[in-house]
Amino acid sequence: MTEPLRDRLRALPDFPEDLPVFDPARAPDDAAELFAQWLDEALAAGVHQPHAATLSTAGPTGHVTARTLILKDLLDGLWVFAGARSTRKGVDLAANPSAALTFYWPTRGRQIRVTGEVEELDSSVAAADWAARPGVIEPSNPDWAAWALQPTEIEFWQARADRRHVRHWYRFGV
Repeated sequence: MTEPLRDRLRALPDFPEDLPVFDPARAPDDAAELFAQWLDEALAAGVHQPHAATLSTAGPTGHVTARTLILKDLLDGLWVFAGARSTRKGVDLAANPSAALTFYWPTRGRQIRVTGEVEELDSSVAAADWAARPGVIEPSNPDWAAWALQPTEIEFWQARADRRHVRHWYRFGV
């Protein structure tokens, strides 16, 4: 491999030519409605695991970490996800309840970024989520938590073949 990595990376293809067209002027007033539309379109296009998102957090030291998880629900403007309190995610959220969720669907040239404050939900929500997990043997898990991200901003990003990508923001309480 004599070719520099930079050149190899630059030569990789970007997005497919036949990307969806997104006109922000026609976007609904409700970000959850636009998310549901894009999710339905991703499912119809065969996107694998379109409910997977990267959750970025910063813990007590301020160091940022990220991991992929599954969106559990979108309820009354809250973006719900779950996990163990004892994991890095749980420790980070306990110390600093700010986070970002990023959905990325490269075959659609779409990305959705949701940033805001996170709060732990009632233990009954976590218990119901735990019970619904496939392959669960234990009837309960006291370490399991459900969190809700209350957005301060949601950005919808649509790639374009000409690289003039389209962005549309929803801002809340700012």
